[in-house]
Amino acid sequence: MRSHNTMHRTIALDGHTIAWTLHGDEGGVPVVMLHGGPGSGSQPGMLRLFDLTRFRVVMVDQRGTGASKPHGSVRHNSTQRLIRDLEAIRVQLGIERWGVVGGSWGAALALAYAGTHPASVGGVAIRGLFLTSGREVRRLFVTSRCRAPDAWRELMKATRCERTSALPSVCLRSLRSTRSGTRKHADQIAAAWRTYENAVLTRTDDARRKSPSRRNQPVTAKYRIQAHYLAHACWLGERRLIALAKRAAESGVTVRAVHGSHDPVCPPDNLRRLMRAVPDVRGRFVDAGHLASEPRLAEALVAAIREAFDTRER
Repeated sequence: MRSHNTMHRTIALDGHTIAWTLHGDEGGVPVVMLHGGPGSGSQPGMLRLFDLTRFRVVMVDQRGTGASKPHGSVRHNSTQRLIRDLEAIRVQLGIERWGVVGGSWGAALALAYAGTHPASVGGVAIRGLFLTSGREVRRLFVTSRCRAPDAWRELMKATRCERTSALPSVCLRSLRSTRSGTRKHADQIAAAWRTYENAVLTRTDDARRKSPSRRNQPVTAKYRIQAHYLAHACWLGERRLIALAKRAAESGVTVRAVHGSHDPVCPPDNLRRLMRAVPDVRGRFVDAGHLASEPRLAEALVAAIREAFDTRER
């Protein structure tokens, strides 16, 4: 009988302790699951995408997130280092090639990793692609305000920002500061950012603060990392990310993608751009938004995972 134990492990690199968990069948198809954000951390619900009798799933908490330590740290924290972390974990587990699954920022990281180490990747399945462009950051903070005007006004108030066009830069600059005099202000911005982001994603406009003070620190840690990455275009940018996706495809890596046709954060045109530049990418649009918890999008991603990886009886 095959084992389906869950194991918790860590690896120490650059002053960080990166945590990950192993789930599913020890003899199953190895897959690494990359969470979004940046800064969000892995969520148990991600496992619903997999038949754990067929897969061996590695869920990694990226630097500074989830169970990884130090929590919220942006020191030695960049996309290139995350890619090196994935390779170190793969080697430590003795996996020759594994599949890569990710959504939103996790989709960008999946393509960047596959393009950097195509020989390590057996296939890629992504959802709601984030192209790491300034255009998308402006879309979130400026264009999408019409979806949640009350929550957006609360965010403007928290940041003390007077010009709509300046909101992205003010948010990123404020959250990246670690000076003691700015910590309370950063907590307020992080809480307002989360409320606004949730309102945009769920098509509601509930500006009530859902972050009591005892939860401010983890929320601030998440958005500090996100601000750190967005301020650097995730050390990628659209052109470089697409170039890495092209390199992966040209190296024989299968890429399957799904995208919500009503995605309010990562526009559907992101996937069209990728498919125009990399014709080998097979994509599908779904009548859904951004979140993998939406049933139609989750169903489409499960199908993409099946197509990208060999799940026949082993």
